[in-house]
Amino acid sequence: MNDKNVEVRRGLYGVVSDYTAISKVMPETNSLTYRGYPVQDLVEHCSFEEVIYLLWNGELPTAEQLREFNTRGRSYRVLDAGLIALIHSLPMGCHPMDVLRTAVSYMGTKDPEPFTTGADHVLRIGHNLLAQLPMVVAMDIRRRSGADIIAPDPDKGIAENFLSMVFGTASASVATNPEDVRDFEKSLILYAEHSFNASTFTSRVITSTRSDAYSAIAGAIGALKGPLHGGANEFVMHTMLDIDDPDNAAAWVHRALDNKDLIMGFGHRVYKSGDSRVPSMEKSMRALAQRHDAEKWVRMYEQMQQVMEDRTGIKPNLDFPAGPAYHILGFPVDFFTPLFVLARLAGWTAHIVEQYENNSLIRPLAAYNGVEQREVVPIDQR
Repeated sequence: MNDKNVEVRRGLYGVVSDYTAISKVMPETNSLTYRGYPVQDLVEHCSFEEVIYLLWNGELPTAEQLREFNTRGRSYRVLDAGLIALIHSLPMGCHPMDVLRTAVSYMGTKDPEPFTTGADHVLRIGHNLLAQLPMVVAMDIRRRSGADIIAPDPDKGIAENFLSMVFGTASASVATNPEDVRDFEKSLILYAEHSFNASTFTSRVITSTRSDAYSAIAGAIGALKGPLHGGANEFVMHTMLDIDDPDNAAAWVHRALDNKDLIMGFGHRVYKSGDSRVPSMEKSMRALAQRHDAEKWVRMYEQMQQVMEDRTGIKPNLDFPAGPAYHILGFPVDFFTPLFVLARLAGWTAHIVEQYENNSLIRPLAAYNGVEQREVVPIDQR
């Protein structure tokens, strides 16, 4: 008999599956908090490394703790020669997220230590991934344009080191402009963590089987690739590039709404009064546009936002200002979601540790709506 009377929450909407102490959107303030700190305050006062430390350890570091943390993390900035060869062997036309997923799987095979579920081991893997995946992304960007690999700098923070490996250190490079580096770093902080989103939940499901952390991260990357999750920032920029002229933006949104087309970069399942991360990211996007003579994208942003507000009341999410911000910095659009990965590694690692600490296999039920039980008829009687 079909399970007709069972309440089904498709997409697990409204289902509370577990506890977490890592982050929460506070309903009273509509503010995303990491370990209790509002993300907009962390963006203004902390480095990305400080935020990673907070997510992994529960408290912001002292100056000495941060120095030790950075020294440990930067010690992993050495790419395996086999991984370099593997990246260069992959098709130029494959999606950069496929490259990242493949790199993580390869790194799992090369880890010299047998996997354990202890927090120290998982955090070592987190350090390793946060050191090496930025190098993988930078190498992938440069190989597709025929440029040489740029070695990492052990004296630079994650954001500055990554920009240097992508764009070089010429005087006109965004990597040499402290304001550009800081605005990019702010985006990493904003993308670092967001509770039980699709990719994080994927990592926790895999972790709940007591699989290894590399498998959990590879699965999370697969989930983040989807346009309804991490891929949205790419689609935002593709849309803006298609519109091209800010004077055409309002008409484009009106047509899309009339046709009931999905418009990426707007709405969020969690926020009821707008994504609390947007004001910080929009501020950085506007500053980048002013410094790089790219006000065109700000005008387009404003036109699209206004029409959506007037006609639907739906507000932007983080992907809407992040898309043009990454474009202004000079990143290829297909690499926007890998940038998301570099940030969200911090949150994924924290969740993997938390899942192992109080683990229960995640195995939901399903309401059956197929045919009723029946007998098998032998092939010669069918």
